[in-house]
Amino acid sequence: MVFTFSSLPENVTISRMLLSAVGSQLNLPINELEELKVAVSEAVSNSIIHGYKNNPEAFVTLEVESSSKKITIQVIDTGCGIPDIKQAMQASYSTDPERMGLGFVFMQSFMDELKVESEVNQGTKVIMTKYLKNLEPSH
Repeated sequence: MVFTFSSLPENVTISRMLLSAVGSQLNLPINELEELKVAVSEAVSNSIIHGYKNNPEAFVTLEVESSSKKITIQVIDTGCGIPDIKQAMQASYSTDPERMGLGFVFMQSFMDELKVESEVNQGTKVIMTKYLKNLEPSH
């Protein structure tokens, strides 16, 4: 599933709802569903706030792929990019002094895998994977 939306703060909620719908089809436990929603919110918020500097004309793409074994979420923007990914992933680092800088920390703790690809002035792709524990999909 691919979903592209305007870089507006209210669309963070839509991305959470989308993940909630996918997670409920997979019969995820509530706590895992909440963790997925937090991780996707953080990634989408990063694109809007840091990647696009709150430019509502820009677009964020959310790609969700799920199977009986895992769910993979990609959040993609074509914003300013991250000059130093290692530094950006450190706890309490943020380019915005009003922010706590815990987005990547939450993503890392709630997902089984986190990969960040970024080029300055080209954009950023955050790839998050959660492995599922023998869940039966609902019908």
